[in-house]
Amino acid sequence: MIRLYTLIVMSFLPAQVWAKAYDRPIPQAQSATAEFWFFMASLLLVGALITVAWLVSKR
Repeated sequence: MIRLYTLIVMSFLPAQVWAKAYDRPIPQAQSATAEFWFFMASLLLVGALITVAWLVSKR
């Protein structure tokens, strides 16, 4: 009986091979708002790096 269950399960395994191929998403252009916030985050990161460099040099 276990062999029958195994045969049934194994017969359904090849169905996974017929799955649809992965379609890569097409990148969308960034909005002006997203570019603005990226610019602000970049400025804050540079400011944080300068602050850390200043604090480390004082030590």
